[in-house]
Amino acid sequence: MVPFLERLDGASNMLVAGCGGGFDVFAGMPLAQHLMVRGKRVVFASLSFTNLWLCGGERVGETTWRVDQQAADIPYFPENWLAEWLSRRDQLLRIYAFAKSGVRPLAAAYRAIMDHHDIDTVVLVDGGTDSILFGDEPGLGTVVEDAVSIVAADQAAGERVLLAAIGFGVDHYHGVSHHAFLENVSQLIRDGGFLGMFSLSRGNAEADAFLDLVDYANQRQPQHQSIVCNSIASALRGEFGNYHATNRTSGNELFINPLMAQYWTFQSAAVVRHMAYASELAETARVEEVRRIIDLHRETSELRPFRPIPL
Repeated sequence: MVPFLERLDGASNMLVAGCGGGFDVFAGMPLAQHLMVRGKRVVFASLSFTNLWLCGGERVGETTWRVDQQAADIPYFPENWLAEWLSRRDQLLRIYAFAKSGVRPLAAAYRAIMDHHDIDTVVLVDGGTDSILFGDEPGLGTVVEDAVSIVAADQAAGERVLLAAIGFGVDHYHGVSHHAFLENVSQLIRDGGFLGMFSLSRGNAEADAFLDLVDYANQRQPQHQSIVCNSIASALRGEFGNYHATNRTSGNELFINPLMAQYWTFQSAAVVRHMAYASELAETARVEEVRRIIDLHRETSELRPFRPIPL
């Protein structure tokens, strides 16, 4: 059995949190459906790109709002679309949204939710694979939010945090080297931090729930369709190569492929141990500090060269 799934089977109260912000929480839906069928309690959280001060949700912490289907109709609000979709299925789960911050406020928000809901396991979910970063990769993609989430969750819960990444290949659109990603995974295998891989398959309940959620969000706000989620959905539907499900990617060459439907899973603490600037990030209060630390590290470090995957 996949070690990651064994860990889930041994848990009772789960926090499923989007790692990189925005739509990443959608990539946790298949895992949440898997857990709920097995009698587990699930709470959602998302590092939000929305102006939460205008969201109409209940503010429950310094940087935390609770979101439900009654929240304000803001043009970009994936957390609200998730709440609406769950409500239509009579799955009234708690959803929390975090305003952008540095690590210390986000770690405090994680601790508060974990205490309030008696959470025993946190699952960070990344849409894409750029969360598996050590800092010396030739391209980091949307690095700031991933790094903040991983280090904050580690500060809050340590070894109780698991990390799942789905969408291999989609970060090519953001300049990520998948050669470097695979090299990082190999290092984590050697260190015991890799918890296995498994695929979603169209036709099972978990994958179909994800497809339905993505379709709902596309219809709910056609101007803000998720590139990552629609790429994963395209792969689940059997599309291949330079296929564009949304016009947001027009003019770019995509590589939709079956590996996009696989979860790559890790002990999050193992990723933190390899993240060159993790200890510096742990002291940050604002997201601007995080960006400066990462930029300075890359300006003063030797980066790996960009290498293609040999075929």
